[in-house]
Amino acid sequence: MRIDQTFAALKGAGRTALIPFITAGDPSAAATVAIMHALVQGGADVIELGVPFSDPMADGPVIQRSSERALARGTGLRDVLAMTAEFRKTNAATPVVFMGYANPIEAMGQERFVEAARDAGVDGVLVVDYPPEEAGGFSALLTANGLAPIFLLSPTTPETRIAAVAKLARGYVYYVSLKGVTGAANLDATDVAERLAAIRRHIAIPVGVGFGIRDGASARAIGNVADAVVIGSALVQTIADAGPDRAAAAAGAWLQAIRTALDAH
Repeated sequence: MRIDQTFAALKGAGRTALIPFITAGDPSAAATVAIMHALVQGGADVIELGVPFSDPMADGPVIQRSSERALARGTGLRDVLAMTAEFRKTNAATPVVFMGYANPIEAMGQERFVEAARDAGVDGVLVVDYPPEEAGGFSALLTANGLAPIFLLSPTTPETRIAAVAKLARGYVYYVSLKGVTGAANLDATDVAERLAAIRRHIAIPVGVGFGIRDGASARAIGNVADAVVIGSALVQTIADAGPDRAAAAAGAWLQAIRTALDAH
């Protein structure tokens, strides 16, 4: 699996993975593919591609607005699969993880979705509203097709659920470093380190940390304790501010600054 190979190579090099999140279809389908390539040039190790949804309950206002813009342009799950397939024409190495909600997958059908994702070159899937207690069948379907089921953990996740995630998760797990929605502030690296130690008592695969990471300093602080840094809202805002014509260049340059800071840790 590309995700496993990527993390193994980074571990061997003593580096922390950088995982940017963008919303597919914002500012456009063509721009999304260009942004993905620019992020790789800027130092992305894995790309999280957000599937637009009308009620993104885990996301803050920046990503909500991005999803609304993509939906207004008619971007659906099949379009996101097509963007990934287009990206794969010239990039066979960088893992792509879909992040989104259950409704579009249920509308397509789990089996059809997994097969289409596999064929498009998707490497992992994180469904915010598929709790591990109810995701056994879907996770098995993903795993059987070579895709990683990826799960969220939070500061309030009990040990019983961490243990449940440990049985199903592949690739990496995503630790939400703050209570609240994406884009929140007040990141405490010491608290994150303590929580990661507790998580790693149950989970052997890499742990990425997101929510509240918005610049080089916060990325570096988290990079000291996590296997991966996930960064979304600040990047999505950078893309929105740049406008369609400059989105890819702005995204790549912005991420390069994060990569430089992260490698300096």
